Amino acid sequence: MGHIDHKAQSPATVNCAVVTVSDSRTEDTDESGRFLTSALCAEGHIINQYKLLKNDAASINHTLDEFLANGITQVIIFTGGTGLSCRDITIETVTTFLEKEMPGFGELFRLLTWETIGTPSIMSRAMGGVIKGKVILCLPGSLNAVKLATEKIILPEIGHMAREAGR
Repeated sequence: MGHIDHKAQSPATVNCAVVTVSDSRTEDTDESGRFLTSALCAEGHIINQYKLLKNDAASINHTLDEFLANGITQVIIFTGGTGLSCRDITIETVTTFLEKEMPGFGELFRLLTWETIGTPSIMSRAMGGVIKGKVILCLPGSLNAVKLATEKIILPEIGHMAREAGR
């Protein structure tokens, strides 16, 4: 069975959790988290939970454990904390739990970013993977980056990713 057949058998509705990691944003100023949840819902997906966390490994670990254990969530999307500064720890924290990496997610995101902004795309550490049958995606915190990833990668493939990771 090829990717077209797999995609055709993928769920149209996926249960998602959205986590914004930022030391500077509040729920009122979290444009990226708001856009992501809105775009997913507009396509018929369900947001089971949204959290806004500081750049703190213990908080990220606790939230990840909570979402992995709930039995409902199929896709967990982090936005923020993926840059190069010393405070950006989302990637380091999440990757310690990955059972499978999905390098194509980050590679495609960086290609699309390069087509949009050029060489600053080298600083993107966006990544994807699987933990306990759930898709984990980590995106930069900028609204433009979240829009790009959501529209060009996540929405077209979310059901397919969830199906494959959960098999």
